[in-house]
Amino acid sequence: MTTMFTADHEWINIEDHEAAVVGITLHAQDALGDVVFVDLPEVGKTYNKGEIAGVVESVKAAADIYMPVTGEIVEVNEELRANPALANTDPMGAGWFFKVHVTNMAEFDQLMDPPAYDALLKTL
Repeated sequence: MTTMFTADHEWINIEDHEAAVVGITLHAQDALGDVVFVDLPEVGKTYNKGEIAGVVESVKAAADIYMPVTGEIVEVNEELRANPALANTDPMGAGWFFKVHVTNMAEFDQLMDPPAYDALLKTL
């Protein structure tokens, strides 16, 4: 499994050629504070890379969730919808947001690998 990152602090795991898992990074969770609500996209809806696919709200702020790649939503994390605190306790695991069927694999080349993302965080 390969994890890539966006400058907007989303992560994406390429599980297989069928779907990739998307969530927010530890940095995003730390900046937001305690997550209290998530607005997840509709299964079957297609988004282009960079489009807003959801919203995460915390006690401090609300933030848009951007699509890291172009694709169709194939699953959302219903456990997260019922228990948004999963984004606090395990943002890079059980707190995932949705799965997407990627339609343009070349867009992964525009994402950051872990060392590049770590370098970005050092500039913030």
